[in-house]
Amino acid sequence: MSITKHLNRAASVFAAIGVLAGVAGAGETPSKIGNIEIRGTPPARSNSMSLFGGKRGLTLREIVDAIDSAARKEEVAAVLIRLKDAQLTMSQTEEVGAAIKRIRGAGKRVTVFSESYDATDLLLGSYADEIVIQSGGPVSLPGLHMEEMFLADTLSWAGLKADMVQVGEYKGANEQMTRSAPSKAWSENIDQLLDSLYGNQRAQLKAGRSMDDAKLDGAMKIAWMADSKDAIDAGLIDFQLDLPDLVKHVASKSGLSTEKTMNLVAQRDELDLATANPFSVFSTMLKPPKRQITQDSIAVLHIDGTIVDGDSKAGWSGERSVGSRTIRNALEDILDEDLVKGLIVRIDSPGGSAVASEVIWQGLKRVAAKKPVWVSVGGMAASGGYYIASAGQRTYVNPSSIVGSIGVVGGKIAMGGLYDHFKVHVTSRSRGPMAGMFNSVTPWNEDQLKLVRGKMTETFDLFKKRVAEGRHGIDLSQTAGGWIFAGQKSIELKMADKVGGLRDAVEDLSKQLNLDTFDVVDYPPPPSFADMLDNAFGMASAPVASADIKAAAIALFGEQAWTQFAHAIDGLLQLRQESVLLLHPGVFIFR
Repeated sequence: MSITKHLNRAASVFAAIGVLAGVAGAGETPSKIGNIEIRGTPPARSNSMSLFGGKRGLTLREIVDAIDSAARKEEVAAVLIRLKDAQLTMSQTEEVGAAIKRIRGAGKRVTVFSESYDATDLLLGSYADEIVIQSGGPVSLPGLHMEEMFLADTLSWAGLKADMVQVGEYKGANEQMTRSAPSKAWSENIDQLLDSLYGNQRAQLKAGRSMDDAKLDGAMKIAWMADSKDAIDAGLIDFQLDLPDLVKHVASKSGLSTEKTMNLVAQRDELDLATANPFSVFSTMLKPPKRQITQDSIAVLHIDGTIVDGDSKAGWSGERSVGSRTIRNALEDILDEDLVKGLIVRIDSPGGSAVASEVIWQGLKRVAAKKPVWVSVGGMAASGGYYIASAGQRTYVNPSSIVGSIGVVGGKIAMGGLYDHFKVHVTSRSRGPMAGMFNSVTPWNEDQLKLVRGKMTETFDLFKKRVAEGRHGIDLSQTAGGWIFAGQKSIELKMADKVGGLRDAVEDLSKQLNLDTFDVVDYPPPPSFADMLDNAFGMASAPVASADIKAAAIALFGEQAWTQFAHAIDGLLQLRQESVLLLHPGVFIFR
């Protein structure tokens, strides 16, 4: 059973579906945890129907009503709000926060959980009794930063002139096209707005987290790029744990003797066009495929692509990425399936997100506590790929497998030169001690570089610790620092154990497990038709564009060159979300 299904049974609710559940009968003893999941940016209103019989996301009103409903449900003793890639606006956060205040006023304890926290996530959590994070998850609270582009010189360079009239001194709507820098009036206008927004944010954080100005400033200086432990030490987070332990923790904190849960939002299929058009056949296709395991099995978990946070999906290049949430769901399926007796992790990855690699490592260690976990390296287990491999108890490599790249890379792309080339003038405005760290115009100064290098060093130290724990006897002085090795050399250096392919690993593991007959089951399962549609339409025209780019690149450079280029670009684009990566930088083309 996956983490998502596990939480649906014991701790969670899918935010993509639902109408409010009914009110329990009077007199029932409070003994359950009410759950709700928030993902993305909730719409103001929902569509009346889904073309293919799918499910829709919760609106903001439904989220607020669901939280408020817990006050009327006598069996609910506590509320658990899970943020799953939530992207609430500031005003939405305030509305949901007000509902949390109301439910707390009714005597119900509220916990907010997320795998990572940004400013709005922390703001929402500050309304709750407790903020909980996935162990090792990132936390970001640098402040407010905005950049305004002024294009008058760009238009002039292109032979254009914006001839616009403005009525109202502080309007400012024409200034982007007519000026090279903001007017005094516009700066006065936007500065007071930023002051208000920043003041509102600080006021709630101070109240919710019991901080004064000095303590909040100190926390923000740490949390411009923090991990879960740093954020706890700074007072922004209360507790860290691995997701499958969440319900037990909430029950304990709420004084409950059982871990019973209930959804504050009930599942409901959207109105489809079953009797009105031929598309109704797709409603069946949209259901996730069911897997039946009928005899003893060995699972093969595939880590094949750039490692990212969240769900697996197609990247900019069209190549598929490996999402930590997707992999953790698969690992919980493997852990819960009694007929799966052992696990082979098949890795062919140049690495990627440091946080995602750590989360997957944690999941593998959970499985390894109950079942053997071995590793088979395909073409590459580099950087984050090798980080994950270190969780295995035995590692197989092919003679040409590339192993290692124990190191860290991070940074940002400074766009100032490009802006100058096109005569684009950027005005930056920041509120908060570290808000300008990731501005798009200038590179880091020496002091900022020192801070970034410090964070990267912490990640590097954890990387080496994980490897040392998993590869007993390894000499990190010979293997860490970015070294990469082929199969046999990696064995000599105790980075791997045996030359062999996936078949060899499966056969050897079956002998250790004394399995005469067994199945081999691949994880994660193939995506449902609904997932494929969501991925495709979620990217709008990107799949078509990326397919065209891929076809052209393959025609020019060949399949091997494209694959290496695609991994590099997908990895580089991760710098938009995080600044520390475990990504192998090399390009290897063998002919």
